[in-house]
Amino acid sequence: MLALACFGFSLVVGHTAPGQAQAKQVYDRAVQLEREGNYPASLSLLWEAAGLAPHDADIQNRLGEALERIGALDAAGAAYRMAVQERPEFRKASNNLILALVKVGKGTEAVDRARALVTDDPKDPDRYFTLGLAQSEQNIDDAIASFRRTLDLAPRHTLARYNLALVLNRSDHVSESIEELKRALASDPQPQIHYTIGVIYWHQGNFDSAVTELKAAIAQQPNYADAHYTLGSVLKSRKDWKAAADALRRAIALRPDSATHYTLAQVLQQSGDKAGAKAEFAESERLRQRTEADQRASVWTAVGVERLEAGDAAGSIDLFQRAVAASDQYAPAFYQMGRALQRLGKAPEAREAFSRAAKLNPGLVAPAIHK
Repeated sequence: MLALACFGFSLVVGHTAPGQAQAKQVYDRAVQLEREGNYPASLSLLWEAAGLAPHDADIQNRLGEALERIGALDAAGAAYRMAVQERPEFRKASNNLILALVKVGKGTEAVDRARALVTDDPKDPDRYFTLGLAQSEQNIDDAIASFRRTLDLAPRHTLARYNLALVLNRSDHVSESIEELKRALASDPQPQIHYTIGVIYWHQGNFDSAVTELKAAIAQQPNYADAHYTLGSVLKSRKDWKAAADALRRAIALRPDSATHYTLAQVLQQSGDKAGAKAEFAESERLRQRTEADQRASVWTAVGVERLEAGDAAGSIDLFQRAVAASDQYAPAFYQMGRALQRLGKAPEAREAFSRAAKLNPGLVAPAIHK
């Protein structure tokens, strides 16, 4: 729920890549870890794969997506640029780059790139959809026009209708927004749509309708942590303390984070459970500090990877040590330190670092090439 401050670094490496086959081995493992939801381990291996094969567009695009997930938007944009540079027709990477540019405030470039795609094929609805996304932070009227053009070309384009609803809501056309979301539900009943309708009703003060929509989202996707959290927040607004606490505890079971523990603490406090509230406030603060420490560690690790892939293994060690000092529970820092130590020929120290990484995150077992 917390976003890491953007930072930038070049992903172009300065040493000779050991080979595509080795990179593929690391990349395939990263993809598997991502599918399992082990995102920190996946990111660490994607950094490694990108160093081994810096001109592989698929690796660079996947790395960009992983970096974007932790909020490292400038770094993500650099990876997407590399992917597009290596394979100009790579539409997914091109779309990812456009959206990353929007997020870092480079909306003009994003819109220009999206318009160029539309010019190349003005009958492709997905290109108008991407243009609409790029315009959403620049000119809402233009975004609405692009989403409507997408729907003219492809009436069942659920994402276009969903994003049209979002921009309509932002421009205070709330009733139109809800109408578009209900049309989207009719053609493609997704839990995210129920969730968004629920949030809009909540902000309008229509708590009963909000609860109905959020429960519909949960019925379709029982592990939808955001829906459980928001349902708890709505029930808190309705002063239904017991039901709110139950929903928030379900959210915590799915994804424990500082904000959810804090909201649960407020609910318990209001319901008269002072001891329970105190414990939840303490856990909220512990998780907040842990998250901030891991975010600092991720920044130092990212900068260390840049240094390592530029050929300065010795210099990268200091940066990885700073990452570990920020959070001695951040497994990717130990893994990358192992790679740096290995390049310096310090095999015993490298094995120790890899071992520490694996203890913290079992997904980060050093591959055979490191043993």
